[in-house]
Amino acid sequence: MTPLVSRLSRLWAIMRKPRAAVGSGHRRQAASQERRQKHAKSNSQAKPSACDAGLARQPEEVVLQASVSPYHLFRDVAEVTAFRRSLLSWYDQEKRDLPWRRRAEDEVDPDRRAYAVWVSEVMLQQTQVATVINYYTGWMQKWPTLQDLASASLEEVNQLWAGLGYYSRGRRLQEGARKVVEELGGHMPRTAETLQQLLPGVGRYTAGAIASIAFGQATGVVDGNVARVLCRVRAIGADPSSTLVSQRLWGLAQQLVDPARPGDFNQAAMELGATVCTPQRPLCSQCPVQSLCRARQRVEREQLLASRSLSGNPDVEECGLLAGLWEFPSVTWEPSEQLQRKALLQELQRWAGPLPATRLRHLGEVVHTFSHIKLTYQVYGLALEGQTPVTTVPAGARWLTQEEFHTAAVSTAMKKVFRVYQGQQPGTCKGSKRSQVSSPCSRKKPCMGQQVLDNFFRPHISTDASNLNSAAQ
Repeated sequence: MTPLVSRLSRLWAIMRKPRAAVGSGHRRQAASQERRQKHAKSNSQAKPSACDAGLARQPEEVVLQASVSPYHLFRDVAEVTAFRRSLLSWYDQEKRDLPWRRRAEDEVDPDRRAYAVWVSEVMLQQTQVATVINYYTGWMQKWPTLQDLASASLEEVNQLWAGLGYYSRGRRLQEGARKVVEELGGHMPRTAETLQQLLPGVGRYTAGAIASIAFGQATGVVDGNVARVLCRVRAIGADPSSTLVSQRLWGLAQQLVDPARPGDFNQAAMELGATVCTPQRPLCSQCPVQSLCRARQRVEREQLLASRSLSGNPDVEECGLLAGLWEFPSVTWEPSEQLQRKALLQELQRWAGPLPATRLRHLGEVVHTFSHIKLTYQVYGLALEGQTPVTTVPAGARWLTQEEFHTAAVSTAMKKVFRVYQGQQPGTCKGSKRSQVSSPCSRKKPCMGQQVLDNFFRPHISTDASNLNSAAQ
């Protein structure tokens, strides 16, 4: 497209990947959801959380109907059966030897078995597996039964819990043990529904884990690891913590759980997310269900296409994020400011020809969460004073005016990037903590050439669906 004016500017986003929060503790998302559920029960005025991105501010019943796309579901019983068989076969060969698993497998008494699982699940909330092992072993040596824990003092519990953090977890465990001993005759509730209803601090995830592992109830579970696995396997790019997406993931988990081995299946799904389908650098070649993974399938297609062009190959941790939407050109983060600027200029010149390096300046920072990945964009601008850009652009790229930007198919993240640019205009400051956009409005006012924006875009290489409304192409 020929620019409307000769005085133009560029916005350029540089991306980097901080560690995803879900990777620090494989029960973190489940624990957070359980706390929200408990809070919602105690507050009749609580409102459901809004979905972000494409699901935001839409009537709930409309979203529910639109979100049920066959692309994001399992096609038939044969596909579900293949998923179960492959995952369980892998788990039998590769599962980690953990003390709570040994106790659950060896313990004959169902109440003691359920207690052993309960302790492990509570300890694993917010805490790494390696840290929990010693604490769990010491706890079960000191209080091997519910009755032993019920008779302990809170001071003893806190003393053994010291260093594990979140001390309310230990207190709730003891409260629950006393309730089972004093009110339930020493017998643990046998179903996920009654476990959640009767035991303090036990939410949907913990109840499902205890019921499936200890009592063999065919109930699915969703923690942070399981959510990531399901999102990738079914190419779901929407925020898994949003209400509607979370409901869909729980539905998928219930559909998949093996009725013959529900406890093993749930542990296998969590194990897969913890050791193979990790937040960053997933080991796709070692994944037992890679043939059923839609994200992996799309990665392979994009890699084939990329091999025929100058574009770099994508990987699964970057898929699904923008799903074919337009975005500002970007490169991955460099360790120093000098290298960042050099990489930016080289990439931009590859697309737009010779550019004045001295005019490149940092505008601000944008933090945005795509589903299970959080990205930080460092935003740069380059003003072209009286310089006409090249009119011939590479395939898949185009120029847009400021007005065209607002009607183009762009993501929420790119809109945040644009607000950083707007924050540099005279009399404006669009950045806010709520939108997680940092705009250095106190800096020197921009030149007049930045008052009219003519943006240079290229499409993001996507291999996943951006939200549940995406349809198979």
